[in-house]
Amino acid sequence: QVRFVESGGGLVQPGGSLRLSCAASGVTLEHVTIGWFRQAPGKEREEVSTISNRDGKISYARSVEGRFTISRDNAENTMYLQMNSLKPEDTGVYYCAIDYDSPAWGSSWWVWDWWGQGTQVTVSS
Repeated sequence: QVRFVESGGGLVQPGGSLRLSCAASGVTLEHVTIGWFRQAPGKEREEVSTISNRDGKISYARSVEGRFTISRDNAENTMYLQMNSLKPEDTGVYYCAIDYDSPAWGSSWWVWDWWGQGTQVTVSS
């Protein structure tokens, strides 16, 4: 069974930083496509960043490019999302996810195979 333990969310002031973690079991992250998504209240879940297992390509949503960094620690089997220069519009529940194939950027979120439980990120002064 695939399971994730997400951590690192919280309340931060605009301009601040947070690092989200997603520790996986039951799957080897090195061998799958990994991704981070977020969902703001009343909005659709959106793709934030992914690393493809097909070619190692890293993708970011335009709204976070240059501020967020996705990474993976193969030894710890954990994925991360470093978030810098946070803005109020970054507020939402952040989810880690994996897929055994390699969904194209922009694919519907429901095609992904497994999801973390989500962690709340609130950017507010």
